[in-house]
Amino acid sequence: MNKPDSIIFDMDGTLWDPIDVYVAAWNEGLKRSGVDKQMSPDDIKPLMGMEGRKVLDLTLPEFDEQKQQEIYAEINVQRRTMIEKGLGQLFDKMPDGLAQLSQKYKLFIVSNCPKGILDVFMNRAGINSYITDIMEYGMNNQPKHHNIKILRDRHDLKAPIYVGDTDGDRKQSELAGLPFVFLTCGYGNTDIFDMSFDSFADFSNHFLAL
Repeated sequence: MNKPDSIIFDMDGTLWDPIDVYVAAWNEGLKRSGVDKQMSPDDIKPLMGMEGRKVLDLTLPEFDEQKQQEIYAEINVQRRTMIEKGLGQLFDKMPDGLAQLSQKYKLFIVSNCPKGILDVFMNRAGINSYITDIMEYGMNNQPKHHNIKILRDRHDLKAPIYVGDTDGDRKQSELAGLPFVFLTCGYGNTDIFDMSFDSFADFSNHFLAL
C-alpha cells in the first residue's frame, strides 16, 4: 500500500465505543414510541455499521415502513441527546491522534448513521477542526462506497484509504477502490485487509511516522 494523501474513517467502533449510548437510546426511543421491546448490547452490536433500512427491517419487522421511520426518529432524538451529554467512550488517543494526523493528511468521516449524528459526535469529541468533510447515510440513503466516491471526487483525492472495523467496511472500501485498514478494537471481524491495527493509537502512530 502506497502512502496515502488522505484518510477516510468510519465512526462507530473506529473512533469510539458508543454501545452503551445506543442501547440506552434504543430502549428509551422504543419506550416513548409505545413499543414493548428491549434491546441489549448483544442485540445492538451486530447492527453496528449497517444502513438504516436494514437495521429497521431486522429490528422492527412487525411494523410498516412509515411506523418504523417514526420509531427510528424517536430513537435518534434520544441518541443525539445522549451524545450531546458526553456519553460514549472515545478511543484512547483518538482526538490527539486526529489532531496530529490532520497536519499530514486530509481527514474525512463516512458513516451509515442518520443525518446530523456526525456533527453531534464531532462536537462531543472536539474534533471538528481536524475533519475536512463528512458523508452520512442519512444525507442521501446511499451506501458507504457511494459516499466515499463522492468525497474522493469532491476533494480530488489521489490516494485515500478507508479505516473501519467490520467486514462490511472492508467490502465498501473494496467497492470504492480504496485500500482498507482494519481496526480490531471495534465490532467486527475480517481476514481481508491491507493493514491491521489493534488500537487507534497504534494506527495513528504508524501513519504519523510515514
